[in-house]
Amino acid sequence: MRASLSRRNAVVALLLLGASALLLSMPVWMTAQGSSALEDVVDLGVAGTTAAPAVSAGALVLVASALALGLVGRVGRWVVLVVAAGSGLTILVGALNVALDPLPAMTAEAARATGVGEVTTAVDLTPFPWVVVVLGAVVLVVVLAAAWSARGWTTSGARHERGAPRQDVPDDDPAALWDELTRSAESDGPPAGRPDER
Repeated sequence: MRASLSRRNAVVALLLLGASALLLSMPVWMTAQGSSALEDVVDLGVAGTTAAPAVSAGALVLVASALALGLVGRVGRWVVLVVAAGSGLTILVGALNVALDPLPAMTAEAARATGVGEVTTAVDLTPFPWVVVVLGAVVLVVVLAAAWSARGWTTSGARHERGAPRQDVPDDDPAALWDELTRSAESDGPPAGRPDER
């Protein structure tokens, strides 16, 4: 039965998902305002790499796992898929924690920027955390599909093998050799070594 997800497609999918999660962790995930002794209003913003460092770490591991999946053998692929699943779960949980409760990350940023660990406005969440949550879920789906399809994947050396073995004619059997030559030359004319009789 043909694999529903080829090794190549699995590698490309996981690589793109890991790179996307890494890129989406860089922009600002939340904004708010605070105050300090010198300023009544201080604009605050927290990037995803600060709010959820586990996301960027999981994304890097996922990229490495995707590259390794294209190189390892039968046993190694299962280890790599387990690591990839763990990376996807890390991405999902890290982003989901921030999406559901952004206040702790913003409070820490307020304390760093103003010296006062309080925000004076509501925390506005950008769409990026939820997008990363979806990416983490998709990673898990791709890993499950790859694990199901891995039984049909070939090893790296199998792609160079011919489809059917060649049946050689024994060198010590003149009759068999003549029959083989006759069959191969039927479409071209009389067999070599047998001139037409006049």
